[in-house]
Amino acid sequence: MTVDAPKSERWSFQWKELYDEVITSGLCTGCAGCVIACPHDVIGYKHEPGQYKPFHLEEELGLDDCTHGQKGCTSCTRACPRFRAWEPEADLHLHGRVRQPDEQAGIVGDILLTRASDDSVYETGQDGGLVSAILIWCLENDIVDGALVSGLESGADGEGGWKAIPMVATNRDEVLAGAGSRYTYSANPIAYDEARERGLENLALVGMSCQTSIAPVMWHRKVGKVGKPIKLNIGLLCSKSFDDAMFDELFDVKYGLRKEDITKMNIKGVFQVWMKNGDYHEINLKECHAWTREGCNHCPDFAAEHADISTGGIGELTDWTLTIVRTDLGRAIISAMVADGVIETRPGDDDPGAVALLHKLAAKSRARWPEWAAVTVR
Repeated sequence: MTVDAPKSERWSFQWKELYDEVITSGLCTGCAGCVIACPHDVIGYKHEPGQYKPFHLEEELGLDDCTHGQKGCTSCTRACPRFRAWEPEADLHLHGRVRQPDEQAGIVGDILLTRASDDSVYETGQDGGLVSAILIWCLENDIVDGALVSGLESGADGEGGWKAIPMVATNRDEVLAGAGSRYTYSANPIAYDEARERGLENLALVGMSCQTSIAPVMWHRKVGKVGKPIKLNIGLLCSKSFDDAMFDELFDVKYGLRKEDITKMNIKGVFQVWMKNGDYHEINLKECHAWTREGCNHCPDFAAEHADISTGGIGELTDWTLTIVRTDLGRAIISAMVADGVIETRPGDDDPGAVALLHKLAAKSRARWPEWAAVTVR
């Protein structure tokens, strides 16, 4: 079966359709694309446990309609990477064709194993430290002047916590401060407004699959100027993310693991947790399922298919990052970094288990897209 490209139609969809088809249907991932795209600042967002969803701020027409939408504003639906034919539209913009049914992990260029050559970047970053290495190299070589990433919210004691929050990184120290995986949600695009207020014009976005589909969907649907500063898309392989409440309600209550005392986390079949005192703990992933965010239950994209470069640590070689190069820009950046000696690479086939797992998890995620949603995702 071939997935046909969507037919062109007059775009007249506004918040009313978005609210009905995405926000309240279970498809909304909380990526915040609609929030940063709204030219009237009438879409709010709470980065809090149990929230992570956009909502309408105007009172005149209630939660499900918009006075600006009634007058013809369509920015929110144009920016949404779960509205209508989002997947083939992003495919067409990036690759000039749509993904075929056997391309469960999206349109793939090269699959590599990579890691940072710099010891401090390698040790601070997750798995092979590739994402941190890319951002540092791109900032130092004027490819971008800022990156939308996640960081950790400081606790009341100044020692920090484990709540992931959107932040802007503009130099090596800021990149490394935001390094590492959280597995709870951070709507990194929310940091867009701060970046623009600081005069940053060329941005990298690091995000989960739903977030890295925002820019190409925006570009294809001609949402306006908001998508233009996002020059580089780095996607994180993601089967789900968890509500921040998991730390207090499971980790702390059942296991006595205070989020303020956690130094590192990873998922390798189990939830791995390292503590400041040197202790190491493993938690069965099944125990965490109750805290899965709603939008993740229907997300069909494990492999961050619309990123320039998709990355994740899912293989047997845990000190290397599985890297999927998808676009000409992604290939040019990886090649230049290899030439500069800032990363090392190996063929993806050196870890066949990782490649097999990539395709297995991608196919599993595809099956989550509901039949009642747009038929363009299969």
